[in-house]
Amino acid sequence: MAKTRALQWQKIPVSLAELCLDTTLRCGQSFRWRKSEDDIWSCALHGRILSLRQDSTHLHYKAMYPENAQVPLTPPSSAPKSTGASSLEEDDTEALVHHYLNLGPDLMELYEQWSTADANFKRKATKFTGVRVLKQDAWEALIGFICSSNNNILRISQMMEKLCLHYGPEVGHVGAKTFHDMPAPSALTAPGVEAHLRQLGFGYRAKYLHQTAVMVAEEHGDGWLDGLGNPESPILGAKPSYAGEMLPGGREGYRRAHEGLMALQGVGPKVADCVCLMGLGWGEAVPVDTHGMISHSSLCIVFTDDANQVWQIAQRDYKFGKGKHSSLTKATYDAVGDKFRSLWGKEAGWAHSVLFTADLKAFSERLTSKVEVKELKEEAETKVLTEIQVTAEVLTPISAKREIEDEEKPLIAVEEVIATRPVKRRRKA
Repeated sequence: MAKTRALQWQKIPVSLAELCLDTTLRCGQSFRWRKSEDDIWSCALHGRILSLRQDSTHLHYKAMYPENAQVPLTPPSSAPKSTGASSLEEDDTEALVHHYLNLGPDLMELYEQWSTADANFKRKATKFTGVRVLKQDAWEALIGFICSSNNNILRISQMMEKLCLHYGPEVGHVGAKTFHDMPAPSALTAPGVEAHLRQLGFGYRAKYLHQTAVMVAEEHGDGWLDGLGNPESPILGAKPSYAGEMLPGGREGYRRAHEGLMALQGVGPKVADCVCLMGLGWGEAVPVDTHGMISHSSLCIVFTDDANQVWQIAQRDYKFGKGKHSSLTKATYDAVGDKFRSLWGKEAGWAHSVLFTADLKAFSERLTSKVEVKELKEEAETKVLTEIQVTAEVLTPISAKREIEDEEKPLIAVEEVIATRPVKRRRKA
């Protein structure tokens, strides 16, 4: 187990309206953050374990570096190489926190702009303040969203943890929890990686991850992936520059990045847009899911892919799903993105993410009821007493194995709260 050296807690003044850490880190953007019992979020990031916590007025952060201080940046793509040792001498954690959490824009001002442009946003999303689009490393975003195909947040997080555990460098530990950083693309290029990932439960995604790593590391080479990024929102340490004119379909650089990502294995339009938005800084990217709706079977909710809510929002609130846009074809996919871009401009992806989070939060907090009826026979001629057991299903995911294509779907853990009351019912003739 690697030894670590911890720096002291530092703080940045930021209100909950400008950043809600719990919402931002849980809404399906990043899948490697872990929350402790004392409400501290931690993740191995850029050669250190970064820990975050928040109160009503400040964001608190702390970095823990490996004692040998030889862990490289995440990921070692086109970013300048550095080690934990240099970072200890000139700690850049505050800059990293500002960059990663995208703290530059005035979020309340953006909310006001989006609300002015769209009555639906004003009605539904302004209650969910503090939602920020992260500035993740493009490689991590790419791998995370390839894993997201037909998947859910819990299982994607488990996959990312396994990937880092088996292929990423160990950075250190917090308590009994060991943290590993993201593996570089080259770490996933060996011939046996695909088979090993299948053994670890990645299913068909194992092939995509291996082949994409080969394409990024060997065919395209260093710097290609980061080179697809928005120059107005560059990687940590780089200076921003003009990204071109905003068009109905997005800036030229965004369209070029989307096309380049689509050439990789396991990357469709939605995954490409997720990476563009959350890994490459293209704020106009609007990911829309092309899979089916959330399914219900035997009153047990089974999550398929949370991001299909974007298509549901487009149908329910923006009149898609009728006429020439009755199904989610490529033309409809583009039309949904164009509609949101016409409302919210360069940050359409951010605004739609707030709407998505508001929808997701409302869904996750809803209690569904499963009614089990037990008949208690009585000899009375006028009624039969029925015991109704109302079971509140608390939405806590647990894994359940399927036999198809090595896939798993999470079921819902059930906490039972039983209430009994008599109900009159006519006796059968």
